[in-house]
Amino acid sequence: MEVLVREPDYLDVLADGTVKQLNPFTGTEVWTVPGRGNRPLGLRPAEPQPLAPDEHGRHCAFCERRYLETPPEKSRLVRHGEVWEQHDATPANQLLDEPAEFRRVPNLFEILSYDYWHANYGYELSAEIAARREAYLAEPEGLRHVLAVVEAKLRASGRSADEIARLTLEEKLEAASGFFGGGHDVIIARRHFVDGATDDTQLASSGTLTKDEHRRFLAFTVDAALRLYETNRYARYVSVFQNWLKPAGASFDHLHKQLVAIDERGTQVEQTLARLRGNPNIFNDAAANFASRRNLMIAENDHAIAFAGFGHRYPTIEIYSRSEQSDPWRHTPEEIDGVSDLLHAMHAATGPDVPCNEEWHHRPIDVREAMPWRIMLKWRVSTLAGFEGATKIYLNTIDPFLLRNRVVSQLFALRSLGHIAQDLRIATECECAPNPLRYAR
Repeated sequence: MEVLVREPDYLDVLADGTVKQLNPFTGTEVWTVPGRGNRPLGLRPAEPQPLAPDEHGRHCAFCERRYLETPPEKSRLVRHGEVWEQHDATPANQLLDEPAEFRRVPNLFEILSYDYWHANYGYELSAEIAARREAYLAEPEGLRHVLAVVEAKLRASGRSADEIARLTLEEKLEAASGFFGGGHDVIIARRHFVDGATDDTQLASSGTLTKDEHRRFLAFTVDAALRLYETNRYARYVSVFQNWLKPAGASFDHLHKQLVAIDERGTQVEQTLARLRGNPNIFNDAAANFASRRNLMIAENDHAIAFAGFGHRYPTIEIYSRSEQSDPWRHTPEEIDGVSDLLHAMHAATGPDVPCNEEWHHRPIDVREAMPWRIMLKWRVSTLAGFEGATKIYLNTIDPFLLRNRVVSQLFALRSLGHIAQDLRIATECECAPNPLRYAR
């Protein structure tokens, strides 16, 4: 005889206003104590510095006039008016011909290097990638570019000028294998500051992009994830994330996403899979439906929903795809655009001065169970300290209800200005129908 097991109440509001939360997938315990959330969230320099006109396009190594400081490009998106084009493997002598709206380049310092995959799995460059490498190096501009980036990487790694000078050409080029067949990519947006910026507080973030630009950014990243899986058959998962501003882990305050192919699924995925196998509808029962019943819904459209998350170390907005397809690259263009529109709106409501992490979660390549593509937008507005380390109870300064209200008020204003998608249904406009996620069908 089956015993009915009810989902626990993941949110408990005590009499004094303390909110205790439990993450349904990881078991993370979070408390929000009254009075700790009414603080400014964003970072503002004490003295904004004016931007020098002659530095335009040179503010960091990701900027458009410094393309030769990053490894050889894998692909780019360029725009001519309303027409967007994707170009793959742009040769070095054409890199500076026109600015790219978004570029996909290898990370100079990979989390898992080419040597890791080669030594542990016998991974080799495919014939196609090896041919691209040879073609790039066969051009004088390409060879100079690769050698300059290799030498810069070696210097940054602590190698002296004498040590670098003693390396042979072959040894230097061997260090560049990851530039062509590596598994850690960066998707870089064109702007460092918004168009027309006059001082260094006017950074270009995901939320300052137009709706259409953000759609291209997201679809380009989805395509990059699929390409990493196709490039390396030993990869079990591709981690996709975005660190915005240095307190959230960004090396540069320049908009970019990262994709890292890894040979394990990771603890969080394994924990989630265990819950999913016990209840195939867990993402509706413990996420979407629960958020709806507790009035945590922020916005929705026909292809995605967004709600204030619970049980996270930081205030977190959760965006879920409603597609029947588990894999992002199997979504229709309309479904990807729907996810993009919600994510863009959440970034715009968050604001460019709030450090945040964007974390993607999707079904690993070797998993058969259906699970929805979902994105967590985490506001890095607190610092973990001794209490958290000693108790594994995390203090989150903004509870889900306050988070929902803050974002909703911003969304109404942004929609009236026309900056976000006009078909977003916000707060009480949401249908809140049971089981809105269709992944299990």
